[in-house]
Amino acid sequence: MLAEYLPTLLFLIVAGGIGIALLVVGNLLGPKTPTAAKLSPYESGFEAFGDARMQFDVRYYLIAIQFIVFDLEIIFIVPWTLVFTEIGPRSLVTMGLFVGMLFLGFIYVWKKGALEWE
Repeated sequence: MLAEYLPTLLFLIVAGGIGIALLVVGNLLGPKTPTAAKLSPYESGFEAFGDARMQFDVRYYLIAIQFIVFDLEIIFIVPWTLVFTEIGPRSLVTMGLFVGMLFLGFIYVWKKGALEWE
């Protein structure tokens, strides 16, 4: 049974070897001329301002979580639509509950004002 995984193991070893070899060759043969301009902080064409540890608004995290939730919804709905005719009407009720709960969560977030930016 382990012999079936030999091609996968060989692929991982070769891919890891190529990755490590490229890093080593680039480090050994690459130019090493650090200048003040290369070592200076750069952010979107502006000089760095403020502290790097500034706090983000909580809305940023709420939007990120919402994106993940609705992305996961798509991951579950697409395969379900492909086999819908084979699994019967019970699956329609189950998926309706799933989408309904996600929709209620979306309404809740909308009412809390998490989707509004200043």
